[in-house]
Formats: sequence, structure tokens, C-alpha cells
Amino acid sequence: MKILVGFSRIFVAALFLFSGFIKLNDPIGFSYKLSEYFGEGVLNLEFLIPFSLLIAVFLVIFEVIVGITLILGYLPKFTVWSLLLMIGFFTFLTFYSAYFNKVTDCGCFGDALPLTPWESFTKDVILLILILLLFFGRKYITPILPITSHKWIVFVCFTGCLGFAYYVLMHLPVFDFRAYKIGTNIQEGMSVPEGAPEAIFEYNWKFKVDGKETIVTTNGDYPTVEGTFVDVETKMIDEGYIPPIHDFAIEKDGEDLTVEFLNKENLILIVQYNLSKSELEGMGAVKALTDKALAQGYDVIGLTASLPKDMSEMKQRFDLNFDYYNTDETALKTILRSNPGIVQVKKGTIVEKLHYNDADQLILEKVAPSKPRINIQLKSALDSIMKLDQAGRNAGDISWEEQQVIDSTNTLFIEEVIKKYGYPGKTLVGEKTSRAAWLILQHSDKIETYLPLIKEAGAKAELPLTSVAMMEDRYLMQQHKEQLYGTQGKKLHAGTKEELPIIWPIQNADSVNERRTKVGFEATIEEYCQHLLGVEYKKYTLDEITKLEAKIPQ
Repeated sequence: MKILVGFSRIFVAALFLFSGFIKLNDPIGFSYKLSEYFGEGVLNLEFLIPFSLLIAVFLVIFEVIVGITLILGYLPKFTVWSLLLMIGFFTFLTFYSAYFNKVTDCGCFGDALPLTPWESFTKDVILLILILLLFFGRKYITPILPITSHKWIVFVCFTGCLGFAYYVLMHLPVFDFRAYKIGTNIQEGMSVPEGAPEAIFEYNWKFKVDGKETIVTTNGDYPTVEGTFVDVETKMIDEGYIPPIHDFAIEKDGEDLTVEFLNKENLILIVQYNLSKSELEGMGAVKALTDKALAQGYDVIGLTASLPKDMSEMKQRFDLNFDYYNTDETALKTILRSNPGIVQVKKGTIVEKLHYNDADQLILEKVAPSKPRINIQLKSALDSIMKLDQAGRNAGDISWEEQQVIDSTNTLFIEEVIKKYGYPGKTLVGEKTSRAAWLILQHSDKIETYLPLIKEAGAKAELPLTSVAMMEDRYLMQQHKEQLYGTQGKKLHAGTKEELPIIWPIQNADSVNERRTKVGFEATIEEYCQHLLGVEYKKYTLDEITKLEAKIPQ
């Protein structure tokens, strides 16, 4: 028994000290985990969420102190009772979390050693057994060092823990175990290695066969069953490979700008996961830093999960000269334990992370400013004329005669834009709006004039190649020539009252799907025809079209 107690004493103390110190290094991260446990659907103790950080600091310091008293043999009765109560509570919590799949990582060892719920429960069961040995064999827990020194050692350790906790709260964790630590390339962290295991799902298909419910299980294929389909349930068997960074994105108005910003040579990110919860005393330091960074040639943006209204209010209140973009709240909490906080990024690699209290420590050398990201005024104007272009085509809010007048005006506007900027592509107005000028020209009589410019924009990746293909096909159809990609359809009357929907003749039609795939079309010609015209695809020659058109009544 003495040997078992001795082993348990060392093992339990070491584990509590390790676990406590890891969480003490990042009490804010542990407080996030406690908030998950306190939340609705787990323990339903939401009134405790505002006190999560206070509780987190108390628990981790207590965990360290109990580990120290166990090693010293100081107050053994108090120590083993504390250990037993703690492990009893945490064993229940990890079982509840694992069984009901409530919290996917218990946070026992912070980000240093993530554990699944069942791994956490297993660990707690082992600890419970060892602590029970300590409880029933506490007479074998003999003191080490002079007993008079114990309380001073505990006092010094307690004071040191408080000081360390204060330091990491006022700055940042000393040790960073997260996926966004300094030196990490975010784009590489999001990539999936070739040959990585894919997620495996199980599909339980429910059918009614002869009045009875039948369930057929497959890995995804629709089963061949003589019966009526009722429902399908999907269950993940293996989640496959998940990259270290899997929830990071930079968005604005529904447009994904992640790659664009991560390719910036000199970028400063102001991280504020929730603007309403930001430490406002830090905004003065943020304002001074960002103004200096902009003057030195850096790109500066804010990342938040807050609403546009909150972004505007924050910008106006502190006279900020940068724009906010949307990013997932959990990702922002993981990136930085400061709200607000500063991250310096170079070509997607994190080179510095700072708490707002340390903003003045960021060294900003003068750099060559990057080209303007987006012409906001031009983007807004192009977005507006895109809506006008579709007004009479989709919604039918205006007559066709009015639409033709709008098309003519839009074409004149686009021609002026092209004279001033060249083709207004992705770099100038963003990916979503890059199709605006193409769309107007596609509906104009200027295709022949501007097709070379459109092809050039596609070659420079300023415009999707699918758009280039569609304009090239339309031009060929207008010239009564075979198209290349099968994007253009037409409805002929063919001498009858009923319309005959066709895909315009295609050059080398047998290989059209290869050409479509090469420029980025996902649908085959057969699928596209069904979607566009609602009929099965049929090949036509130019001679056949000429004969059909000759039958159209004049």
C-alpha cells in the first residue's frame, strides 16, 4: 500500500502541476472552455458565463497549489479531499460531455494536448482510482522538507501563480500551443496533404416496402429498393484529415478575400472577435499603431465577427482609418488572447502577435505600399448597373423596350470605364463584381469590339475563363459559326407554333466536355442543356439550323 500511495502521489501531483500550469499559461483559453460547459445545452448554467475568467484563474491556481501540497505532504487531509472532490466533478463532467457529445475537447491540458471526450473521461477514471488510493492511504503521505517551510513554499508558489496569471492576462500566453503561433503560414495550415484520409459517412436510407419500414445502409450510393423513399440519416464514421487551420476566412459583403489579403507583403490585422466586448481602453493604442502603420505603407484591416452596424460605430467612435472584415469568432479567439490585439502578417506568415498593452513594441519600418485593394466607388457603380442589367431579364419589373434603353446606357458607361481603367477585373473591383463589365458587353452589340479585351482579362485571371468562353461562343453564334463550349442556346419555331429549344452547333462536339472542364465549367453539355433549356441535348449542324430557320414564318 505504501508503494502504491507513493507512486500515486508522484503521478497525480505531476499531472495536476502539468495540467494546472498549461492552463495557467492561457487562462483566457480555459475560460472559453468553461463558457462552453456553462452554456445552454450542456450544464445550462449561463449565469456563470460572465464569471468564466475569474473561475478559470481560481481553478488553475488551486490545481497547481494542490499538486504542490501533495508533493510536500502539507495538509494531507485537506489535499486528498480537494483532489477527490475535483476529480469526482470532472469525471462526471467528461462523461456527460462524451456520452452526449456536448464539448469536443475538455480543455484539460489546454491547446498543448487536445483530448477527445472519451480520452478525457478515461484519463479522469484513472486519476479517480489513484486519488482513491491516496484517500484511503493518506497516512502514508509523509511530509518532505521541514514542516515549518511548507506554508512559506505554498505562499511563494501561490504568489508566483498570481503574478504569472496577471502577466499573461495583461500581455499574451508565454507559450503558444495554438495553430496560429508565430512562424505559422496560414495558407499552408489550411491545406490538405495529398493522399490524406477523407471523411467517411454512413447513410441510412428509410423506405416503405409493402407497408413496412425498411432501412438500407450504404456509404453514399442511392440504394436500389422496390419501395417508397421516406428519409435518410447521415452518420460520420471517420472525420478524416482535418487541417490545423480549418475555420479561417476573411469576408466582406459575402465575398471571400482570404487569399487576396494573405498574399499581401505587409499586413497588420487588428483582431477583435466581438466589438461589443472589446477592451475600449486598448483602442487608443490601436488607433496610434494603425495610423503609424498606414503612414509607413502597411495594409491594415480589422477582423471581427460583429455586425456591420457595430463596425461602423467602432470606426466612427475612435476615428479609425481602416476597414473591418468578417471572420469566424472561434477562429479569432484562437488566433489571439487579446480583444483588441495586433497580428503582423507577411505573405500569409504570422511574424508577430501582440496584446494591445504591447502595441508600442511593434517595430514598423517604412515599406512600399501595395496597390489599392479595390476601387470601392467603381465597385458600387458596377454592382448597381448589374442589377439594372437583370431588371427586365429576370424579375420582369420593366418592359423589354425600357430594358433596351438601359442596356444602351450601361454600355456607354462601361466603355468610359474601360477607357479609364482598362477591363475592371478582380484586382480593381473584386471577384464578384469582375463580371459586371462582361455582363453588360455580353448583352450589347459591342462583342466583336471588346472580345480581345475580354480574352486578355481572362488570361490575367481578372475574369473567370467561363465568362470568356460564353462571350466567345456568343460571338461565334452571331457570326453563324460553330461555338466552342456549348454555352449558347436558342429557341426556334421551325414552322410550327411550338418552340424548338436547341444548343447552337458545336465545333468537334464529341470533345466539348473536355474543353468545358478545362475552362472551369462543372456541368457537362448534357447537364447544362437540361438546366438551360429543359430538354435532352441533341447535336445539330449549321446546315440543319439553316434549314430549320428557313421554315420560321416571316
